[in-house]
Amino acid sequence: MFYIFQPSISFMKKILCLLFICCAMATVTCHAQVSIPDTAKISTPAFDVNAATEHWLNTLTPAQRAKSDAYFEGGYWLQLWSTLYAVLIGGIFLLAGLSGRIKKLVSGIPWVDVQNLFYIMIYLLIAYVLLFPFNVYQNFCREHQYALSNMTFTEWLKDDMIGLALMLVFGSPVLTLVYFAIRKTGSTWWLWGAGIVIAFAAFGAFIAPVYLSPLFNKYEPLADGPLKKEILSMARANSIPAENVYQFNASKQSDRVSANVSGFASTTRISLNDNLLKRCTPAEIKAVMGHEMGHYVMNHVYKGLFETAVFLVVLFALVNFLFQLFARRYGSRLGITGIADIGGLPLLVVLFTVASFIFTPLTNTMVRTQETEADMFGLNAAREPDGEAHVDMLLSEYRKIDPGYWEEIIFYDHPSGRNRVHMAMQWKAEHLHDCK
Repeated sequence: MFYIFQPSISFMKKILCLLFICCAMATVTCHAQVSIPDTAKISTPAFDVNAATEHWLNTLTPAQRAKSDAYFEGGYWLQLWSTLYAVLIGGIFLLAGLSGRIKKLVSGIPWVDVQNLFYIMIYLLIAYVLLFPFNVYQNFCREHQYALSNMTFTEWLKDDMIGLALMLVFGSPVLTLVYFAIRKTGSTWWLWGAGIVIAFAAFGAFIAPVYLSPLFNKYEPLADGPLKKEILSMARANSIPAENVYQFNASKQSDRVSANVSGFASTTRISLNDNLLKRCTPAEIKAVMGHEMGHYVMNHVYKGLFETAVFLVVLFALVNFLFQLFARRYGSRLGITGIADIGGLPLLVVLFTVASFIFTPLTNTMVRTQETEADMFGLNAAREPDGEAHVDMLLSEYRKIDPGYWEEIIFYDHPSGRNRVHMAMQWKAEHLHDCK
C-alpha cells in the first residue's frame, strides 16, 4: 500500500493486492516434493525440539536447497534493480521533458482535476510501456526459469492487462484525489493524502473477495464433504462468520498452494486454491486454514490498516519534505512549479519509491510479526504440528529455508522456514499427550 506511487505494473499488481486485497490474509504456499519424516517415532517424553527441526530441514536435498536459495536471494537484487529502474524512468519523464509534454497535452481541458486525471492515466500507460521489459523478465521469464509458473506468455499478459486496467480505473482517481488534497489543504496535504490512501485501502479490502479476485481466477463453492465440514467447524469455533468455503483455480498460474480468509463484515470469504486440495493432506490443509483464520480472529486486517496508516503519515511527511527540498533547488530545471503541479508526479514517484525501499526492513517486520502470531494461532486451532512443518518445508521451493539472522530481519515478510518448523516442533513437544 505504501508503494502506491511505484510506476511498475508488476509492482502495481502488488499494490492492488495491498490496496484492493489490503491486509487480506497472507497466503501460505507449498508445492515442492518433500519426503515426510516420521517424527511420531521421536515423539517421546524426551522429544528433542532441535533434533526434530533439523530432521525436517534435512528432508531437503542439496539441489532443492541450492535452487530455492538462488531464487530467493536473487529477489534481494531485484528489489534494488526495480527501485533503480523506477528512478531511471522518473529521470526520463523529468529530464527528457516528457512530463512537460504530457502536461501541455492536457492543458486545454477546462478543469484542473480532469487535467490531472488524464495526465495520471497517460503517465501510468507510458510508465507501463517503459517498464515492460523488466516486468516480463521479473514476472514471466524468471518464474519459468525456476519452474514456478504454469502460464503461457499470452495467459500471463492477459492477467497483467487486467492489473493495468484496475490500476487505471482505481489508481488514477486516487492519485487525482491526492492532488486535489494538495491543492485544497496546502501544507497539511500529506495528512489528507495518507488518509485518502487508507480509506481507499479499506474499501479495496472490503470489495476484493467478491469483485476483484474473481477477475484473475474462477471461484466456486467447495464440494460438500468431510473437509468442507471440518473447515466450517473450525471457522465457527473461532467466530468467523462464513457460511461457505470457496475454491479457485490457481493452478492456471502456478503449482503454489494457497488459502485465505479475506474481506471483512459481509464480504468475509474462506478460499482455498485447487493446488492445496490436490497436493496437501487434510492435516496440512487444516494447518494452513488455522493460520489464515488466525489473521481474521486477531483482527490483522484492522491492525494492519492502523499500522499502515501510521507508517503512511510518516512516509507522506518525509516525501513532502524531500519534494520541497528538490523543488527549491531543481524545480526550474525540471519544469516543476510546486508540489501541486501535476508535472511533478514523476518526482513524487521517485521519492516514494526510494523511501519505501529504504524502509523495507521496517515494513517487512510489521508483516512478519503478524505472520508469526498467525502461525501460533494456527497451531493451537488446527493442532497439526507435523502438518504445519510439512507445509513450511514445501514453501522452500521458492523461499530460502534457513537465512541468517539479519537476512531474515531485512528481507523476510514471513518467518523463515527454520523458525516456523521450530515453532511447530516446540508446540508438539509441549502437547505430546494430546496432539495427533
